[in-house]
Amino acid sequence: MSNQLILVLNCGSSSLKGAVIDRKNGKVLLSCLGERLGTPEAVITFSKDGKKCQTALTGRNDHAGAVGMLLKELEKHGLHDRIKAIGHRIAHGGEKYSESVLIDQAVMDELNACIPLAPLHNPANINGILAAQEHFPGLPNVGVMDTSFHQTMPERAYTYAVPRELRKKYAFRRYGFHGTSMRYVAPEAARILGKPLEDIRMIIAHLGNGASITAIKNGKSVDTSMGFTPIEGLVMGTRCGDIDPGVYSYLTSHAGLDVAQVDEMLNKNQACSVFPNSPMTAVLWKSLRMKAMKAHVWLWK
Repeated sequence: MSNQLILVLNCGSSSLKGAVIDRKNGKVLLSCLGERLGTPEAVITFSKDGKKCQTALTGRNDHAGAVGMLLKELEKHGLHDRIKAIGHRIAHGGEKYSESVLIDQAVMDELNACIPLAPLHNPANINGILAAQEHFPGLPNVGVMDTSFHQTMPERAYTYAVPRELRKKYAFRRYGFHGTSMRYVAPEAARILGKPLEDIRMIIAHLGNGASITAIKNGKSVDTSMGFTPIEGLVMGTRCGDIDPGVYSYLTSHAGLDVAQVDEMLNKNQACSVFPNSPMTAVLWKSLRMKAMKAHVWLWK
């Protein structure tokens, strides 16, 4: 085992996923999952060498408490002083970042400015950074933005047909997400195919509880299904995907719902209950096929 270990953190609104990776060989030496953070039932589960142990987060049950408990676990295994850097998955980096960045105060200010664009994700990501700075003082923190990979999209792909002044004032455009996944999968696919990444055109589908499809040309994103927020695109585990925007005005006028309730329904509705007679894979594939047709057109332009 080398002395060049990287701690990777992925913070959700009430969760924390972490892993200690040996930079030399990519091996995961220890991982953790903090759940129900911010509640009395908060717990963190550690996995090492195939064995798991779960601990309740008594006292400080937030992200900082979970990272503090992680530090204690690293100390127990003699790994803490081998950590050389901390990487953070960040949902939204806005238009400014097209690559991973070393986090300083200017970056933190930018991430805070992006909170309105990702109100469920960026606050948790920021909390994870602050927790890492508290418990691992002096170590460099690097932000890996999900949106950065898609900054190569041409203007015709990221521009919405709305007034130009709105686009400029409110940074209203397609950003795309799951870029961290795409950035890994694209070169891996090229490696498996035995071809230079710059010479390959491909369509990558990220399929999980959240799902998206991206067209890659010469190693760069040229179009993607997710847009201003992660709700756009494919039908997902809880997100409705593409839907007529008139649904908002219709439901607020006729169903007695306000905008927040409609937004909650479209983002946090279990898709499987919407299609009780159709396997989720079939529903997703139909949605995926339509998006793939659009991506295929872009690939050959």
